[in-house]
Amino acid sequence: MTENIQLNSKGKLKHFLSIEGLNKTLLTEILDIAESFIGMNDQQIKKVPLLRGKTIVNLFFENSTRTRTTFELAAKRLSADVLSMSIATSSTSKGESLLDTIRNLEAMFVDMFVVRHGISGAAHFIAQHTSPHISVINAGDGQHAHPTQAMLDMFTIRQFKQDFSNLRVAIIGDILHSRVARSQIQALNILGAAEVRVLAPKTLLPSHVESLGVNVSHDLTSGLKDIDVIIMLRLQKERMTSALLPSESEYFKCFGLTEAKLKIAKPDAIVMHPGPINRGVEIDSKVADGPQSVILKQVSNGIAIRMAIMAMAMQKQGAAE
Repeated sequence: MTENIQLNSKGKLKHFLSIEGLNKTLLTEILDIAESFIGMNDQQIKKVPLLRGKTIVNLFFENSTRTRTTFELAAKRLSADVLSMSIATSSTSKGESLLDTIRNLEAMFVDMFVVRHGISGAAHFIAQHTSPHISVINAGDGQHAHPTQAMLDMFTIRQFKQDFSNLRVAIIGDILHSRVARSQIQALNILGAAEVRVLAPKTLLPSHVESLGVNVSHDLTSGLKDIDVIIMLRLQKERMTSALLPSESEYFKCFGLTEAKLKIAKPDAIVMHPGPINRGVEIDSKVADGPQSVILKQVSNGIAIRMAIMAMAMQKQGAAE
């Protein structure tokens, strides 16, 4: 099970593959440790020696800007050596299997894999087949999970709202194809949010979505009422196998976040987006760049959260003891 493979014999983090199976205490510990790293942004030397002598491999089989860059910065700020693999020019493009790639990298005495892959379960597969001393961090797998993105979102929410117990959160958009949404819903429920609401057209919702622990609405006018946190999602057109929407303009008309629609939510509601943003499709530029937007704050927080998770997974450095 997920909870067994992610934790060591002492119940501490070994791998970080999914939010599912983790508890509130562990998620709060991640947030608290990330908080201790935030102050480094103001220091002249932005480094701590927690992972000095360790080698971390960024194994990205999908394109990424924010995630890959923040993982690289996070590892370097922990004083680790970082190897970022260009998969398009690696041996996997010549027919080498994923397991052979992992075995060859293990022979170079690495300590951690950060994996982004288009197939759901790829990070779990690597964690199950890698050497016992190696930790695996899931940087997004298929439509399954993106746990570090969810945790940086939780960290951002806590910065602005402090307590989860009274919060009503709306996640809007392409829930069906979003690995981020699944991880966000799991994290919000574990941390005790008062309500998680998903707003989307029926064609962009998974079947039995209510079983995830959410309330469903197909109308922004009613769905944004009493909301404290709005999380917009990107339309993942590359994952859509058929025409699920009439047009992007029609989608924006019904589900795009504008200044007028934002006023339906609470006056102090914050607006989030995991990126990349499609302006004029999911969100109006005036909202994305407006005073209630914390989108760039999310990007900044990604470094501290990923530092915390990597440090915790390397237990013997003492970061999580």
